Amino acid sequence: MKSNKNYLVPILFLGTFGILCTETGIIGILPQIAARFGIDLAQAGLLVSLFALAVAVSGATLPAALSRVNRKTMMLVVLGAFALGNVVFAFAPTFEVALAARVLPAFLHPVYCSAAFALAAASVSESEAPKATSKVMMGVSLGMVVGVPLSSLLANALSVQAVMIAFALINVVTFIGTLLLVPSMPVAQKMSYAQQVSSVKSPLAVASLAATAFIQAAIFATYAYVAEYLGDVMGIEGNAQSALLLGFGVASLLGNYLAGRLLSKAARATLLAFPVAVLAVYLLLYFGADVFPLAVAAVVVWGLAYGFGNNVQQFATSTSMPDAPDFANGLFISFGNIGITLGTAVGGAALAAFGPQATVGASVAFVVLSAASLVVRSRLVRNRG
Repeated sequence: MKSNKNYLVPILFLGTFGILCTETGIIGILPQIAARFGIDLAQAGLLVSLFALAVAVSGATLPAALSRVNRKTMMLVVLGAFALGNVVFAFAPTFEVALAARVLPAFLHPVYCSAAFALAAASVSESEAPKATSKVMMGVSLGMVVGVPLSSLLANALSVQAVMIAFALINVVTFIGTLLLVPSMPVAQKMSYAQQVSSVKSPLAVASLAATAFIQAAIFATYAYVAEYLGDVMGIEGNAQSALLLGFGVASLLGNYLAGRLLSKAARATLLAFPVAVLAVYLLLYFGADVFPLAVAAVVVWGLAYGFGNNVQQFATSTSMPDAPDFANGLFISFGNIGITLGTAVGGAALAAFGPQATVGASVAFVVLSAASLVVRSRLVRNRG
């Protein structure tokens, strides 16, 4: 595997990018999809919610169940399924067919992503693993950031079909790259499903998964309502809002890069410092909302924290279950989605009761919970070591 690492990590980056574009890009074209099939937006929203539910459910089961399958074979199957699903969606005669074409491949989303993180880490030395993983995580962040504007742009200029064909092409290019450049990768150490599942019973794993869910909740309690926050609280709308969200996305990529470097050099200090830094970001976001330069700086640094946080979650979870990397990374994805659901629900309740600025309060509460989880995790690591 090591002789092919120059090809492997870029291919994994492209694979995760394509899958995340498929996941998030649909958000940018829900009105067009609703019009195409003659349904309301609530029905069209099932394309988002059922996809997320499929990911959350399968993340805790399929990566471990399929961990003994040849990695290359598994990757090709997942990429083929996403490419086919996007093509079927593009030409679906009914909404039901389109929904099935989207949700069925979603069950394989955690299988590919969990394997991608594990393979990236295994392609280098243990000390360099966070750096390699952060490069694959950039595909996740870039897909989440680019997916929505890319789909919106293509749908407005061409059609919904063009969007889905574009996503399918990314999957096909990755499929070809995997087929030609990635060697066969049979799994050497084959743990049973029961052995892998037993690893989650450790207090270290529990604390790590709690931190993962709370970190995601802390981000999404406010980020899920970012348009309302930027417009109603900060007075930033239109093109200025779009530009600022682009800055958020670019900063998230930088956050991925920095996290890989810092976790490689000082993992414990980085994990403990992260929630303190995020708390400072939210305080700036709250108290600097009325001052334009501070507001812009707060959103950009918030994007940095978002990208950094993805790596913190993955590192904390995967290192708590080192003997079951596929299962650990699957749980990272699953609990991340649980955190998104939790944060969105609590942030939405705060917004409805007190207005957009109250979402920051919800985020701060989750930051405190994530800090407590990471402190407990740190003590467990110290006691174990």
